Amino acid sequence: MARHDARRDEPDRGEPGSGLRPALVPAATPQELTTGELIDLVARGDERAYEELYGRVSPTVFGLARTILRDPHQAEEVAQEVLLEVWRTAPRFDATRGSANAWITTMAHRRSVDRVRSSQSARDRDASSAAHNSEIAFDEVSERVETRLEAERVRHCLEGLTPRQRDAVTMAYYQGHSYPQVASLLKLPLGTVKTRMRDGLIRLRDCLGVGSDA
Repeated sequence: MARHDARRDEPDRGEPGSGLRPALVPAATPQELTTGELIDLVARGDERAYEELYGRVSPTVFGLARTILRDPHQAEEVAQEVLLEVWRTAPRFDATRGSANAWITTMAHRRSVDRVRSSQSARDRDASSAAHNSEIAFDEVSERVETRLEAERVRHCLEGLTPRQRDAVTMAYYQGHSYPQVASLLKLPLGTVKTRMRDGLIRLRDCLGVGSDA
């Protein structure tokens, strides 16, 4: 009696390279996946899933950035930054903490607000710098004018001194000589030089309108 071979009753699953393969359930296309499922695939480096995710969420991301930033060029830059961040941080997405769309829009909102703050800070710095430079320029001009006017007043008052008083004051206060040096250069007694200096300074004080210390 021939022995029954149970292997003949089994379906042929095919061998590698035989051309025969078991029936498979067709895999879902990226278009059929949810946003969360796409992010899971992106986290594994699936570029096709990222392309689908990009096309699906980019209008929302740009629209949100445009609403906050107003400037379309900045909004486009922020949208690109957000979508790049989605690619880089997809493994961190946790579906238990919120939906995929909420995760992406939160990211877009944060980036947009950061850009607004950064732009405002830059404008504030520029305004502060411009005001500071303007203030410095004004102060420098004012100081130069004041110094020039003061020098002219002093020159005018010096001309009102006697030649001897003017020589003594000029040598002491403009040439930096001490009283003994002035006396030596003028070949005069020190007391005489001090008297001329005192009289000359009193006349200068009165001419410049500076009150006495008394």
